[in-house]
Amino acid sequence: MADLIDMPKLSDTMSVGTLIKWLKKEGDAVQAGDMLAEIETDKATMELETFFTGTLIKIYAEAGSEVAIGAPLCAIGKPGEAAPTPPVASAAPPPPTAAVPAAPVVTAPAPVAAPVPVPTPPIAAVPSAASPTSTDRLKISPLARKIAADQKIDATHLTGSGPGGRIVKADVLAAAANPLPAVAPKSVTVLRTGPIQAERTVPATNMRATIAKRLLEAKTQIPHFYLEIEVDADPLLTIRAQLNTALETAGVKLSVNDFILKASAEALRRVPGVNASWTGSGIQYHGAAHVSFAVAIEDGLITPVIRDAHLKSVFAISTEVKPLGQRAKQKKLKPEEFTGGTFCVSNLGMMGIPKFSAIINPPNAAILAVGTTVTKPVVKNGAIVIGQTMTLTLSCDHRVVDGALGVQFLAALKDLLEKPALLLV
Repeated sequence: MADLIDMPKLSDTMSVGTLIKWLKKEGDAVQAGDMLAEIETDKATMELETFFTGTLIKIYAEAGSEVAIGAPLCAIGKPGEAAPTPPVASAAPPPPTAAVPAAPVVTAPAPVAAPVPVPTPPIAAVPSAASPTSTDRLKISPLARKIAADQKIDATHLTGSGPGGRIVKADVLAAAANPLPAVAPKSVTVLRTGPIQAERTVPATNMRATIAKRLLEAKTQIPHFYLEIEVDADPLLTIRAQLNTALETAGVKLSVNDFILKASAEALRRVPGVNASWTGSGIQYHGAAHVSFAVAIEDGLITPVIRDAHLKSVFAISTEVKPLGQRAKQKKLKPEEFTGGTFCVSNLGMMGIPKFSAIINPPNAAILAVGTTVTKPVVKNGAIVIGQTMTLTLSCDHRVVDGALGVQFLAALKDLLEKPALLLV
């Protein structure tokens, strides 16, 4: 009897998955442990592994389609064996519609009003055939999308060679190697006013839909309050520069964020009350500081985790952060690499933001927002001098962290960052 392979639940918040491409085709022999397809979840892109040996006798879901958890993807059986009829449809369920109250029993159906036409606003520009519209989302793999962004290539003008016309890495690299020549039009009409582009609606990706849901829940269900502190960044920047110069030949380059992650872990060790979660009926205090850090990707953000950060040196943290960040941007993180964090750091300082407030990432009780280093006059030893400061903002869950506890944590963090040699012992 053939074995059905269903869409697995690859993350705790996943409800549907997008089947990016098949790595095997119908009629192929497969062995247990072979990778059958690539699946995009709300967190990452993962490969689908088979635990059966046989022949891929049927594919139920096409490349590029969204498939609900538990819906069949393919069947593996003996050569020539009839494929079983799938018990459920492979397509993702449509979005729920508003409930309609039941009508009373009548002898004849009530007439249905014709739909009222909605006037369409004038469109400023007509998209090309390759451009995504509200009903046709651009089909492009996550890796191809990243390469296109890095190479500043407009992917909407590319023709995909992948399954179903999907744009893949090779298409982007070919476009980068052979750019289209600029052709001057015979006449150009310049519009001085009007929108930058035509109004459009783009369907949310799995990741963006999940982020929207979780942030709404976090902001409406968690009682946030915020604490802000200014840190003298001169000592940290000085010791970082000295270490990077001394270790340049070894290929070591520490970032400011590496020190902040280490300092956060040490501050959690000093003030363990912040390293906690609200369970619904009590407070769970964690025995280890698993510090996550926010990484911006095209569809939103994801938070890789440095496990047992309180036991690791700033050098070990730096070595771990870099590959985690790279895999996060490629959406290649494993579930164990982005779940289980007990505290989160969100750093927009590298983007020039002086200060901001972050939304708590449940089940964490707090999140640290890090601003950029600002050069300005400061008072040191009774004299006004030019200094460098950094603003840190702690968002706290008031069910777990009270004001005094949050202040103790920020005080410990400030002490560590202004005495960075303490982070090297």
